[in-house]
Amino acid sequence: MDAEREALQSAACPQVQTFCQKHGLTFEVVDLRWGIQNSEATDHMTTEICLEELDRCRKTSIGPAFVALIGDQYGPCPVPSMIEEKEWEALRAQLTARPHDLELVARRFRRDENSVPPTYVLQATGGREAPGPEEATLTSVLRSGAQEAWRRGLISQEQWHRHHRSVIEWEMERGLLGSAAGERGATVFLREIQDLNKHILEDCALKMVDRLADGCLDTDAQNLLRDLKGRVADAHPGVLKTHRLPWSRDLVNPKNKAHARYLRELGEQFVARADHQVLEHLRELELSRQDLAWLYQEIRHHLGQGAEATGTFCGRRELLAQLGQRLRRDDSQPHAPVVLFGPPGVGKSALVCKLAEQMPGLLGHKTVTVLRLLGTSQMSSDARSLLKSLCFQVCLAFGLPPPPPQVLQAQARVAQLLRGLLHTVSRRNFESLVLLLDSVDDLDSVPGSRRIPWLPLRCPPKVHLILSACSGQRGALDTVRRTVTDPEAYWEVRPLSGNQGQEMIQLLLVAARRTLSPTQRDLLWASLPDCGHPGRLRLAFEEARKWASFTVPAPLASTAEEATHQLCARLEQTHGQLLVAHVLGYIASSRHGLSEAELKDVLSLDDEVLQVVYRDWTPPSKELLRFPPLLWVRLRRDLGHCLARRPVDGLTLLAIAHRQLAEVVWVRYLSGPEKAKRHRVLADFFSGAWSQGTKKLIILPLVGKPLNLDRKVAPQPLWFSDTVANQRKLKELPHHLLHSGRLEELKQEVLGSMSWICCRGISGGIESLLDDFDMCAPHVDSPEEVGLVREALQLCRPALELRGMDRSVLYTELLARLHFFAASHPALVGQLCQQAQSWFRVCPHPVLVPLAGFLQPPGGPLRAALTGCHKGITAMAWSLEEKLLVVGTQDGLVAVWDMEEQQVVHILTGHTGEVRCVKVFAEGILAISASRDHTLRAWNLLSGQEKFTIWDGGSKNSTEPQIWNLHVDETNKIMYSTSGSKISAWSLETAELVFRIPGDGADPWVSTALLAPQTRLLTVSRGGEVTLWNSATGSLQGKHRLSSIQEETPTCAVSVQTQGKVVTGFSDGSISLVSPGGDRLLEKLPEAVRFLVVSEDESLLAAGFGRSVRIFLADSQGFHRFMASDLEHEDVVETAVFGAENNLIVTGSRDALIQVWSLSEQGTLLDVLEGVGAPVSLLVRGGALVASASQQSSSFKVWDLTCTQRPRASAPFLDRTGLTAVSHNGSYVYFPKIGDKNKVTIWDVAEGEEQDSLDTSNEVKCLEVAEQAQLLFTGLVSGIVLVFPLNSRQDVMCIPPPEARKAINCMSLSKNEDRLAIAYDNIVLVLDISPGDPCPVIDGPTYTFYTQLPETIACVTVLTDYRVVYGMTNGDLFLYECANSKVFPLEAHRSRVTCVEVSHQEQLAVSGSEEALLCLWELEACKWKFKMSYTSSFCRGVQCACFSKDDKFVYVGLKDRSIIVWSVLDGTLLAVQFVHAVVNRIIPTSNGFIAPTRHGYLIRERFHCPSSRASQEDPLKNFKKAVWMVKSRQREELAAAAETPQDLTSKMAQGNKSRSNKHSQVCLLV
Repeated sequence: MDAEREALQSAACPQVQTFCQKHGLTFEVVDLRWGIQNSEATDHMTTEICLEELDRCRKTSIGPAFVALIGDQYGPCPVPSMIEEKEWEALRAQLTARPHDLELVARRFRRDENSVPPTYVLQATGGREAPGPEEATLTSVLRSGAQEAWRRGLISQEQWHRHHRSVIEWEMERGLLGSAAGERGATVFLREIQDLNKHILEDCALKMVDRLADGCLDTDAQNLLRDLKGRVADAHPGVLKTHRLPWSRDLVNPKNKAHARYLRELGEQFVARADHQVLEHLRELELSRQDLAWLYQEIRHHLGQGAEATGTFCGRRELLAQLGQRLRRDDSQPHAPVVLFGPPGVGKSALVCKLAEQMPGLLGHKTVTVLRLLGTSQMSSDARSLLKSLCFQVCLAFGLPPPPPQVLQAQARVAQLLRGLLHTVSRRNFESLVLLLDSVDDLDSVPGSRRIPWLPLRCPPKVHLILSACSGQRGALDTVRRTVTDPEAYWEVRPLSGNQGQEMIQLLLVAARRTLSPTQRDLLWASLPDCGHPGRLRLAFEEARKWASFTVPAPLASTAEEATHQLCARLEQTHGQLLVAHVLGYIASSRHGLSEAELKDVLSLDDEVLQVVYRDWTPPSKELLRFPPLLWVRLRRDLGHCLARRPVDGLTLLAIAHRQLAEVVWVRYLSGPEKAKRHRVLADFFSGAWSQGTKKLIILPLVGKPLNLDRKVAPQPLWFSDTVANQRKLKELPHHLLHSGRLEELKQEVLGSMSWICCRGISGGIESLLDDFDMCAPHVDSPEEVGLVREALQLCRPALELRGMDRSVLYTELLARLHFFAASHPALVGQLCQQAQSWFRVCPHPVLVPLAGFLQPPGGPLRAALTGCHKGITAMAWSLEEKLLVVGTQDGLVAVWDMEEQQVVHILTGHTGEVRCVKVFAEGILAISASRDHTLRAWNLLSGQEKFTIWDGGSKNSTEPQIWNLHVDETNKIMYSTSGSKISAWSLETAELVFRIPGDGADPWVSTALLAPQTRLLTVSRGGEVTLWNSATGSLQGKHRLSSIQEETPTCAVSVQTQGKVVTGFSDGSISLVSPGGDRLLEKLPEAVRFLVVSEDESLLAAGFGRSVRIFLADSQGFHRFMASDLEHEDVVETAVFGAENNLIVTGSRDALIQVWSLSEQGTLLDVLEGVGAPVSLLVRGGALVASASQQSSSFKVWDLTCTQRPRASAPFLDRTGLTAVSHNGSYVYFPKIGDKNKVTIWDVAEGEEQDSLDTSNEVKCLEVAEQAQLLFTGLVSGIVLVFPLNSRQDVMCIPPPEARKAINCMSLSKNEDRLAIAYDNIVLVLDISPGDPCPVIDGPTYTFYTQLPETIACVTVLTDYRVVYGMTNGDLFLYECANSKVFPLEAHRSRVTCVEVSHQEQLAVSGSEEALLCLWELEACKWKFKMSYTSSFCRGVQCACFSKDDKFVYVGLKDRSIIVWSVLDGTLLAVQFVHAVVNRIIPTSNGFIAPTRHGYLIRERFHCPSSRASQEDPLKNFKKAVWMVKSRQREELAAAAETPQDLTSKMAQGNKSRSNKHSQVCLLV
């Protein structure tokens, strides 16, 4: 059946493989007789191996598991390799009368008394020659003896079969006839040749049938074959596929058309049958699929591994007893985790598994035990997956709701969730929970890191965490020690005693049904003097179990390393040095391991291996060349426990099981150039270079000339189907390209491939992408360019976590950030941008395509945007020495963030009220937090342990004012907590009260300052009384009233230690310099002083008032004003912080903007940064980094101030007003000048700099540009409109107001730019614009009308025919015909109308309001056509809108920082894009729009809308908690006419149907 086998291998199997890959499955063909000599195929060991592999296939395959090809040969009957003692005695008794036969059998079999029970083992004849006459005689003798013994009842029928069945029948029996699985996954192809019996009798040379040694037909074999076929047909007719061929002497000739047709039909039938079996099983799996099937599989895997590890456990009784005592003691109190440590192979894993087994007995039968043997499965190999599986299992075990998907996307939030679950379980105070994590060394993120941020450092009562870690140079113990600092947490696992080591070996031998002779046992113990190292004992056992009683073994190695080398030497002797070296080298070189199918494919690409394999015979095929699978299976069998099997990505991957063996493999087989060679072949395989029919040249020894043969390795596309990614390629290829030195290919195919980045991100998440870039960046020749892409991906993370890893979202985010660098970095960044644009051109659904960069580019100041599982942030402090950021929150949590890893390292619980302030001291190791719950808590930031708690509220039910400030005096080791009613001083060492100063309830203190150099405390009361106290004793030192301030209340204060004074701000704007000797008025501000801050060296002072900040410089008298002008925001300033070198100040305001000012350039605005979408209430600097946060958000951002001073890829225009206008197709942007709103800045977008400014003499209120006429209209607070020609410096035109000093609210130009509408509170002017020379002429006003309404006009638009549409602040909307003086009320919005725009044909209008309602109006009918309401938990309404040039679409900018596209034809929501900034206005272009944003970038996009939207995606599918709803007037009228009330919010459909998207969610980045 060689022809059939080759036909299936070459044509059919690749088709089935492709089909399986599309369904996320791996197809592996196990044909152990392919590529080997006939003598090996019929060898008795081969038969055993074949049956073992058949069982493996039956057990693991979910589709075709057994395929039989039966022709006209029954095949030889193999001699049993082993005969048990009783069977041997029965056979021997039948041969006593035949001494010659008995002598033959006795010579070929030797008694092995090491087997339990004893057996007789077949002895090999030596050499690879075909079986000779003696082998046939031996078979015949055993057959006859077995026949007679069975007849006499001395042996069973099964034992009789062992001597009479051929290999084929054995396989049919095991795979089908005797299989418990029955017909499932089985197929039998039967070939019948017509008139064969007539021809085989005529021609003895025909080898299609069984023949005897003399060439005669073997009738017994033919009868047995006929019987076998009959049994199959009777028992399993459904699996039998019969092919009948006409007789032909050249039947197997490739030119025989009948045979070629038969092979083709056989292949087609094989493919159809295999595909059907796969689909059938997948349907069954789908029906029985469990929601958490992945979790159950993970639990089963670790429980199975644990049971295997404890099977031969011995000793450790004392250690187990001590650990049990410790766990019982800690069950009722908070405690540290337990860490088991010791050298590799000492038995830590077995001990952890034994502990897991004993937990119900130790802590009660209801104890929940969670076991993870880290690194042995995909879900236990990286921290994020591990934490996810732990959270799900804990929730499942305790009946808690499962973790929400949004939390699972960020590792920092998963770590917080796990800690929260542990405390939830503890509070139940019922069942105990034990988490056992073995071998933290094998977690990807642990080796080489400074600490383990997700590791809980204190376990609450009823919760236990047990870890194991390796000691030694390469172990993770040092990392664990830096994280868990409690010395009592560590338990050393020492080697077993000599007696325990012997006990372990004895247990292993018993389990393997083996024993040793006394001589062998003595030799074994002599080789292992007092060895209690379980790893070494296991190696010794693997050697000893192979010893027969007649074997004289060589002495064993004395050390584990020598024993491992001895093992490798034995494998090399059996299987060949090169094969062993390459197989183990490939497995060790892989990133996560290799599946057996992958390994066989890799070996089929290895020319060195194939040349050795086919040294003595030629391959069976002239078209394809593969590595013989039998050779691998033999080696795998001998490797045994040396290989670990890990479930990863639906596969079982092989990896080196023991560290000692891995180290020996690297030394022995991967030194020098061998390492690169292994990686090179692996890179070839995972890149698919030689797949899909691509042939590879090779010179085989017996051929002597180059052969170009197909290696038939698996294809390696990025996507097997639309939803199934090639995870193995994604994970392995970058690793092998890097280590094989193919860096250019790495850049082109991985780092510079948008398809790769997208596939890797969608299938593995953003973290896996970042890991790949981190791995590759240091080794490529353009690290800067790779760094840009890596940072761009990092900046994409918040949007991707919010919206999900969607292809269009990822492409948009990257393109809009990297486009700035496309020209300067063409090799990588430019290539990525081109690929993204190419994908957008063929995108099957509507999408907005960036044409320029408009999101914050890499290299900017933003370093991280992080979110925690807590409420708003109320306090922050840096620990610079430890690179930590301490965050206090409204819900009483204190979170400690590692800012290098950008992960939470501790969640410090204990406070029950809002954390008011946090102070870090003791070189960044300790912190104190004060809360509204009247407590102070001191924390160790490294260990996460609470040092002490202080109640500072008097009685437990105290209603005293909460602590609002802390002062730490490290020199005197005293901490001061202050409130309006008292000052308490506490010892930092003992937490005891040093003194307490009570205040006056009638005149509470507003500010308290510690003047450490003078050993004084200074308080200022609400009534203006200044009191001095001794800071060491609390004794009163003096009082006086403020002389410089009258009838003002203090609002804030800051101490100046170098001057020994306190700067105090007051409610009417006064700033006073208060000292122990008196006070002096420093400055009088126009408004109340909101905050005061000083620089680190106290040379600068900043005072915040209203929307401004004033800067002062220190002098001998105190401070004097530093700059003539103040730093102005557009909203109330909340906080400020100085830069490290006093050359910068950063200010934050209520409008969520952060502004960076240069003090060395007299207040020049350097940058405007977007906060977290809420008022900026906190700015805290640590070195060059500034953290910004808000009390209204759980997120915070970290900025690098040095980046604000460096040249940027594209400098954003610094507008904060939103009053932007654009001209020359986006070349220039106009906005009120920073610091002087009486001027308009002209910003050159291409150059990224201010080109000029226009003087308006009054504050600018609104701007409009007439693009065709090249005019800039500036509306002023004085009511005047100034008109500036843009292309020349001609005289400025002035349009006076209708009434004096009435500010302009808004302006609008008609689409033809021939009409101008100017709106005041309740007046609208309509003017004509006509062509003129040298500039257009503005006439009018042609019409003036009054609204005669109490509300004011919010927005306006004008049509060429003098119709005006205007919206009011209360939501009313009107159409006014100026020519007829008629007003038509339109249906009102429910809130302020924020925008109104008319279509280019002036038949439609669109209006938007603050409640996020959009209306599309038919102006002739004065009726709405569609209404779209768009609501989300963060949506704040509509900002702006416009029609596309062809009036088919409406582009809308929302205040939640997104842009949507709405179909005018049918009301469909076509696209949603999150742009991270509020869009000020939208201006249509020929194929899209341009839009200036609050970030200072100009969005330039093309709207791609395929003509057929049949494949349209749900544009909101990845948004959380958002719903859009469209109403159609036509639909409502039809429904009303039919008197059939309908739900007008049905799902999306064609035509004017109403549309609803109930499952879409949030479109705001938090």
